[in-house]
Amino acid sequence: MDNAEQNANQFVFGLDIGTRNVVGTVGYREGKDFYVAAQYMKEHETRAMLDGQIHDIGRVGRTIAEVKAELEGQLEAKLTDVCIAAAGRVLKTVTTSVEYEFAEETVVTAEHIHTLDLLGVDHAQQILKERNDTRYKFYCVGYSVVKYYINDEVFSNIEGHKAEKISEDVIVTFLPEDVVDGLYSAVGQAGLNVANLTLEPIAAINVAIPEAFRMLNIALVDVGAGTSDICVTRDGSIIAYGMIPYAGDELTELIVQHYLVDFNMAEHMKLTSGMADEVEFTDIMSITHTIPSEEIWDLTNDTVDKITTEVAEKIKELNGDKSVSAAFVVGGGGKIHGFTEMLADKLEIPRERVALRGEEVLKEVHFAQEEIKKDPLLVTPIGICLNYYDQKNNFIMVRFNGERLKLYDNSHLTIVDAALQAGFPNEALFPRRGKAVEFTVNGKPRIVRGEPGESAIVKVDGRVVSINTPLVPNSEITIEASTIGKEAVSTIEQLDEYTSSTITFQVNGINITCPKFVQVNGSLEPSNYVIQEGDEIETRNFYTIGQLAEFMDVRIDEEAGIILNGKPADMGSLCYENFEIEWSASAYESGERHISYGQADHRFDAGPEEEASTEESTDSAAEVHETEASEAAESVTGENAADENVADGIQTAGAEPESKELHIIANNQEITLSGKEEYVFVDIFDYIDFDLSASHGRAIVTLINGMDAQYTQVLQDGDKIEVYWKENY
Repeated sequence: MDNAEQNANQFVFGLDIGTRNVVGTVGYREGKDFYVAAQYMKEHETRAMLDGQIHDIGRVGRTIAEVKAELEGQLEAKLTDVCIAAAGRVLKTVTTSVEYEFAEETVVTAEHIHTLDLLGVDHAQQILKERNDTRYKFYCVGYSVVKYYINDEVFSNIEGHKAEKISEDVIVTFLPEDVVDGLYSAVGQAGLNVANLTLEPIAAINVAIPEAFRMLNIALVDVGAGTSDICVTRDGSIIAYGMIPYAGDELTELIVQHYLVDFNMAEHMKLTSGMADEVEFTDIMSITHTIPSEEIWDLTNDTVDKITTEVAEKIKELNGDKSVSAAFVVGGGGKIHGFTEMLADKLEIPRERVALRGEEVLKEVHFAQEEIKKDPLLVTPIGICLNYYDQKNNFIMVRFNGERLKLYDNSHLTIVDAALQAGFPNEALFPRRGKAVEFTVNGKPRIVRGEPGESAIVKVDGRVVSINTPLVPNSEITIEASTIGKEAVSTIEQLDEYTSSTITFQVNGINITCPKFVQVNGSLEPSNYVIQEGDEIETRNFYTIGQLAEFMDVRIDEEAGIILNGKPADMGSLCYENFEIEWSASAYESGERHISYGQADHRFDAGPEEEASTEESTDSAAEVHETEASEAAESVTGENAADENVADGIQTAGAEPESKELHIIANNQEITLSGKEEYVFVDIFDYIDFDLSASHGRAIVTLINGMDAQYTQVLQDGDKIEVYWKENY
């Protein structure tokens, strides 16, 4: 079994989606060498791309699909994931510095370095967001570390060293999101998922300029069909990136116009002129011609001069307004006759210091297809594959409510993670109750909750799912926020205290049970009173004799006298529980209430009957109530009769469920949750200081009692909760 068969499960698929053609490369790395198991190149049938940007996604997608099918045929294996690179059109770069301090001296690992890199990318993104003065939304497509530091001292490689603090200077590159979206859409139409995304010059430099050469002040120019991408190295690092919108297509279009040929024929003529003495072609009139290559050189000379002038000026600009020591050229556009010589002249360096890089930098690259010639055209495609190993990003990329989102993949990501990182309010994920009403009843807090709203509608690629659905790379997620239910409405008659709290008197030797009156903020209110926020509600534990008579629908003969606990009284006297009243009734006010004197106990209750209290009165109880009556007399002076509505229309109703307090420990801090009947894990974010948007490429860890927690998991009293960012080491 050969190496390719042994490493089939380690294949990396790289696509160089250029303005003129698509190059697909599949291979694997073994030690320092890279083995190409399959490679295929196909030109676009039409000009579906211009200046490195996709204009016709459908056509580019079909070309990619054809390249993929050809490679699958060569490998006899299916390809699902792909690494891609973007051209530097409208490129933005940000140089920044970040640091990370350990709690104690620690041996630096690869994961530490990766975390530091991600912190640098995140910081650069924040800087660009503040500086961005264009209509574009920018997306990170790659980064290059300029220098690493351990405890503020420069190190070329910090892995394996002990450190209290590590830091880095990093250049982060960004492109407009529409450029990136076009690439993602095209590969998606070919049935591929993006495994890694980088910038073309970053991919090219990994192959064209070995790290040992980067101590020198060198420029790399990747001359494609639509753009010329540039990067500059110095002191062992890449110090700058740039791009100019001039490349090989400028020459091809000139040939089209001069010789009246189609674009593909002109491209053939341009390439042949650099390899043969004569060029044979057929024009649009179907006439065949043969011309010397020098004729095409003369035709394109001025355009090559213009392109090399622009490239040289950009190199100097990136290098601090001075020339570089040498320049390497890759890409098909750089193979045109005279390009390297003119570029050397514009850079004012010897011509031998500007050279095409091809076979000599591909010595550690081995092709299974013997007919493939090592060529500058292959530098970027190979570099895209190698970049997968160097900057494998461990990200899942999705679109969330129309915005591209990148999440660190901890193998447990769900829709909730995407929503929280995108800044989607966690309360908008779950049904929200309407505004509650808080008040007190007899001094105790009470809350009536609003009605629940509708749950959030979560869709992935148009399919309704739950918020705990695992994330799928490159999926389209939309969430319609949950709705808020109706506000709480409660009336006095719905209070349990109003329907079940009673008071019993003994009238003329008969026990009479009555509902307790309710007063709100010191005033009697009818049963249909709507309770307001902050109301202080009390059930009165007394009746006046006038109120009791009115409730019983009797008219008292006041001239005959009224006796209360053996003492004379009047209509305003206060009657408490088990007080004894004697009076003479001159008439009944209505026929709605009746007294049956055949029973010992009687309830005068407009609602359903309940068991009457039979508690006996005592002299000591009477004395206590008389004392209370004297203290309360002032508050009821003049209240000889209650509003009829207070006593009418009483209905039996269960009390609103009281809110439950839950005591937990979150991140070693004791916390009391209140205001709900039940609490789920996500509720804790309303009580702890934890910025859900500050992932910086880290995964969030959520634990309940040491076990992995779901965001919708119900909390129990005494639960121990931990929430923190997982540092990648």
